[in-house]
Amino acid sequence: MELVTNSLKILNEEDKKDLDVARISEDEKSTASRKLYIESYGCQMNFADSEIVASILRENDFATTSKIEEAELILLNTCAIRENAEQKVRHRLQHLVPMKNKRKNVKIGILGCMAERLKTKLLEEEKIVDMVVGPDAYRDLPNLINEVEEGHKAVNVFLSREETYADITPIRLDSNGVTAFISIMRGCDNMCSFCVVPYTRGRERSRDAHSIVKEATDLFNQGYKEVTLLGQNVDSYKWQSADNSVVTFANLLEMVAQVSPDLRVRFSTSHPKDITDEVLYTIKKYDNICKYIHLPAQSGSSRILELMNRTYDREWYMGKIDRIREILGEECGISQDMIAGFCTETEEDHQDTLSLMDYVKYDYGYMFAYSERPNTPAAKKLTDDVPDDIKSRRLAEIIAKQREHSLERNQMSVGKVYKVLVEGFSKRSQEHLSGRNDQNKMIIFPRESFQKGDYVNVLVTECSSATLIGHIVE
Repeated sequence: MELVTNSLKILNEEDKKDLDVARISEDEKSTASRKLYIESYGCQMNFADSEIVASILRENDFATTSKIEEAELILLNTCAIRENAEQKVRHRLQHLVPMKNKRKNVKIGILGCMAERLKTKLLEEEKIVDMVVGPDAYRDLPNLINEVEEGHKAVNVFLSREETYADITPIRLDSNGVTAFISIMRGCDNMCSFCVVPYTRGRERSRDAHSIVKEATDLFNQGYKEVTLLGQNVDSYKWQSADNSVVTFANLLEMVAQVSPDLRVRFSTSHPKDITDEVLYTIKKYDNICKYIHLPAQSGSSRILELMNRTYDREWYMGKIDRIREILGEECGISQDMIAGFCTETEEDHQDTLSLMDYVKYDYGYMFAYSERPNTPAAKKLTDDVPDDIKSRRLAEIIAKQREHSLERNQMSVGKVYKVLVEGFSKRSQEHLSGRNDQNKMIIFPRESFQKGDYVNVLVTECSSATLIGHIVE
């Protein structure tokens, strides 16, 4: 289990790294004369963006370092999805004040969604910040850095309708050398009433399919064995080539799967309204496309879903779950996002969420107490009227329900053999390895003579609500 501010994900025991913050894990080997330190907060898209930033700055004489005290440039790549996410960044900035006062040459930049939301207001509120850069302005970082070094504050929060960074090869930060993210699209056109993403990341645009396949191929040739295709809503991916042929997400998924049968493919996130039978049958067709889908529900109440502008109701969502189970089988892993205490939520609405969870029996989930975000449709049109103590109680009940289901789903795996990609040592013992199965569940097993990057067959012998335990079989 892991609490993250006002949210919780039912985690495997190996996933103890803070979900909200990823720091550079090792120094980049480079002859660059200047040092860059990056911290990434929030979603996987931010982590992928930090790798793009590192690549852009490497061309401008910056090498990444894991030691913040060595850095001349400190960048915080931020999240704005919840108030607590922004408060984490503000607290981090306060911790950096002594360093900034002591080392006058150190420059501090705020990147990402918080930068886009607050813009120049950040410079006024956080005096130690030298520059503010939105998600679509990373190519302008060298110019902004020059401006700061000349003694000025610098801002670029321009949102683009074209930028995808398709031509930039990311520098893999905090990488295990086995798994990697590939960003396939940017922005979001879904106007969910609670969400700031359309305002901080702009409108949807899909990346050139051939550049995605090339990136996956290059990663495989470098020894990577798994890629995760990332987007705010991957199922709405659509790219049109020069000859006007259209590549859908199902087409792209197949193209990446065909890079090699030894390259596993995952994807995140899916919007229930957009995931199609074509996508599900493509998953079924290829053994190397993992049988796991993150399908955020947000609520089990049709009334609340309508207020959230999710464009589906409870029954429609349940029908989509039925279709996934029908095509991919009962063992296909499914995870959720769920919000407790959205505007006007009643006890009956909350019970609808719990009963939806009973119907689906998710493998794990990300659960949140509702946090109103400024300028969203919900903030403008609805009243955040559920008291905090009731939000907390409802969230606790959702968490307890998910724990129960996670254990039940994991118990189904006991006695079964899974193909597992070894990702590294168990965090508890150098004598054990860890890796994930198709369903995105971590399995721990004795290392024997195997190593990171190997595929092994593991018989599951026991489990908790968060982790599977077993041993390698031939």
